[in-house]
Amino acid sequence: MNYYANICRCIFEKPESTQREIAQEIHSSLGTANRLIHECEEQLLITPSSFGVQRRLLPKGEELLQACQVDGALIIAAGFGSRFVPLTFETPKGLLEVFGERMVERQIKQLHANGIRNITIVVGYLKEKFEYLIDKYQVSLLYNPEYTCKNTLATLYHAREILRGKNMYVLSSDNWMRDNMYHSHEPEAWYSSVYQSGPTSEWCLTFNKKEQITDVQIGGNDSWVMYGPVYFSREFSEVFLPELERYYHRPGTEQFYWEQVLMDMIKQKKINMQINRQPDTQVYEFENLEELRRFDSKYQNHSDNTALQLISKVFQLPESEISDIRCLKSGMTNQSFLFQIQGKHYICRIPGSGTAALVNRKEEKAVYEAVTPLGITEHLIYFDSETGYKISVYYEGSRNALPHNTEDLSKCMALLRTIHNAPIQVAHRFDLRNRIQFYEDLCRQHNCLLFEDYEEVRSHMNTLLDFLEQRDRPQTLAHIDSNVDNFLFLPNGEVKLIDWEYAGMCDPLIDIAMCSIYSYYTEDEMLALLKLYLQRDPNLEESCVLYAYAALGGFLWSLWAVYKSAVGQEFGDYTIKMYRYAKTSYRRLCELHTLSTP
Repeated sequence: MNYYANICRCIFEKPESTQREIAQEIHSSLGTANRLIHECEEQLLITPSSFGVQRRLLPKGEELLQACQVDGALIIAAGFGSRFVPLTFETPKGLLEVFGERMVERQIKQLHANGIRNITIVVGYLKEKFEYLIDKYQVSLLYNPEYTCKNTLATLYHAREILRGKNMYVLSSDNWMRDNMYHSHEPEAWYSSVYQSGPTSEWCLTFNKKEQITDVQIGGNDSWVMYGPVYFSREFSEVFLPELERYYHRPGTEQFYWEQVLMDMIKQKKINMQINRQPDTQVYEFENLEELRRFDSKYQNHSDNTALQLISKVFQLPESEISDIRCLKSGMTNQSFLFQIQGKHYICRIPGSGTAALVNRKEEKAVYEAVTPLGITEHLIYFDSETGYKISVYYEGSRNALPHNTEDLSKCMALLRTIHNAPIQVAHRFDLRNRIQFYEDLCRQHNCLLFEDYEEVRSHMNTLLDFLEQRDRPQTLAHIDSNVDNFLFLPNGEVKLIDWEYAGMCDPLIDIAMCSIYSYYTEDEMLALLKLYLQRDPNLEESCVLYAYAALGGFLWSLWAVYKSAVGQEFGDYTIKMYRYAKTSYRRLCELHTLSTP
């Protein structure tokens, strides 16, 4: 540790500091602090103490301290914060309030109090929510394009030029520090640490008498652990950033935390970093909503969150009775979370971004009412046909259908036959021609970039629509969203089909085509699924109709995904895969039927 620079910093920040206060600040004994102060006096870094006169820095001390001046701060705020749903469906974790103050704003103000104003926030999820900070605090925003698929190693990689050649704090937007632990000058790189008694899964530190970290282990007992802010000196970054870049380009590191690089370098004795030990009531990294609720009682009954308020109203219980809140895998149309009330689990569905333009919730409710006598859907507790919020019973021990399990698929197809053969009518149709035109209009309204050969493929889709209309196909209630993930297998052997938001009157074979393309089936797998549904070999007409719906479904959902991307939701290569179905299934149909060849 650069003790002399630390002594100079203490004198610079608080000239009236006593030897005992300096000893506490530099984590040393009183005797060691007195010796270091005396040595600084001898080396003409500080003035000697005298009765009634405060110490001050001499020119050599100012020069030493100048090299330690903090240049700025990088605040990481790109992630989703899945353990804080449903709050983070509406608000990024760093913008949640603790005692009426947003966590990221508290840190910015603490930095400002020490003259640190060069602040960059790395954003990703709900990035627009952070824009106001530019005007309020004159911060800069840096977008991480990989926040949805990679971890913080990638985040730091994209921000590496902000760190290079500078003395910088590296902070998390969702940390809360009781007291201001930042300084205008920092002598050496450090990682904040708190002591955790008993077993822990945190990153545990071993360090020597000079407070230098000598080893890092994931998990341990009765340990000082990595917790809270970090400081990168320019000397540290000069060694660390080239290694970070090497890790980023190495396959298999996509889900690495940036601390993995640090841990490996410390183990290999390639880099030096100090431990910055903090009291147990100073730094808070809230692991989940339950921890935040215990810390700030506001979140127990007055969260100001729409979903929690709704659940409280529906069950006529205070929000504090809602527990065991967990994020479920986000659907492509909606977001959902699991919660518990009085020992029973339920699911709350929240419509995703842009969904209001895509789904008619009144029609969805009408479908649920129509199929209720069949007993094949999830058990609804609440459904709002205006907002699309839905609360349903969670089936303990249930699982989704497996897309390549013939036994599972046979049961799924049997359930679809039951639906298609039931004497059920609803007042609306799932009209592919109108729906494609609707999604296309949405894309154009949002200035979405469509595919290079879009006009050609669009004309092919018009040909397929004409082909189907000429066939006067049967019309039954169709689920449309017959993804294997929407088939639930219950422990008692029952099979349920959930999420009916796109359902309407249509050709029953559309459900077979949609199930196929959702699972990315090959042509042979599509025909095998159709055979399971029909319980016989399909004829040429049925095969052609299947290809037509696979092509149109792929085209429809590719437009849907382009629009969803425009409103902030990305689905990786899903768009391309769906568009490929539009083209390949059309070509296959052309080989079987007298359509114009592409």
